[in-house]
Amino acid sequence: MTERIPARVATLVAAILAASAVLALAAGSASASAIIYNDVPMPMPGNMVSVAFEATSTSEFGSQVEFAGTLRKNPTVKVTMSSWACQNHLSGAACQTEKGATFAWPITLNIYAVGSGNAPGALVASTTQTFDIPFRPSASKKCSLTPEGVVGWGAHCYSGKTHTITFASLTGVTLPAKAIISVAYNTSDYGYAPTHGPDFGQNSLNLALREPAEAGTLIGSNPIPADAYVNSSWSGAYCNGAEGTGTFRLDSGCWAGYQPAIMVKATKG
Repeated sequence: MTERIPARVATLVAAILAASAVLALAAGSASASAIIYNDVPMPMPGNMVSVAFEATSTSEFGSQVEFAGTLRKNPTVKVTMSSWACQNHLSGAACQTEKGATFAWPITLNIYAVGSGNAPGALVASTTQTFDIPFRPSASKKCSLTPEGVVGWGAHCYSGKTHTITFASLTGVTLPAKAIISVAYNTSDYGYAPTHGPDFGQNSLNLALREPAEAGTLIGSNPIPADAYVNSSWSGAYCNGAEGTGTFRLDSGCWAGYQPAIMVKATKG
């Protein structure tokens, strides 16, 4: 004999199931995410053109980006770095690195609003996280010494090694339509708080820049593609150092096609 469910109980169960479905749909909708900016080449090359913070006396470097779509909340930001450091801290043919060797280093992500005249505006978000940065592989006997005193690695004789770091979800942050995204970190001699200590690898850590010829589809846009944002104590780090050094400012005219390789993902909320 089959047990029958009373009609009012069946109605209550149906209502509960319907409410659960609505809640699940709402939760799925609220957590929907998408890439709203991407200037990272795919496939990722073994190394890329880069800004050497120690060599150029740089404290902070960034670019202006315009986001695609409508999602703007709780962004996650991925930044491509280029590590030129050897594990044994030697250059040329003497560079040696054990497979998988890394060094830990704190790096800061800053997001600014775009101010008047494209100057950096109010700080929207800032986070500092420590990342395990890989040392570049050992020097290859098949590679020649470069003018920088480097013997490259692999079949392409790369001087450095690309590595992506991820700044986890910036909970509670809502991005504007356009923003200035920058990276800052200290080296032994430069940065906002130079360490004045041993070189663990940070002095050979660079910020990777995307070249026009590198494959991959740009999501979003670079509103001022010939410009960047720089803070350096050396005038030669700027397109026009006569406009001032030592502050994070717009640097116009000589960065065409060379922008930080960054990806931004955001949610509805």
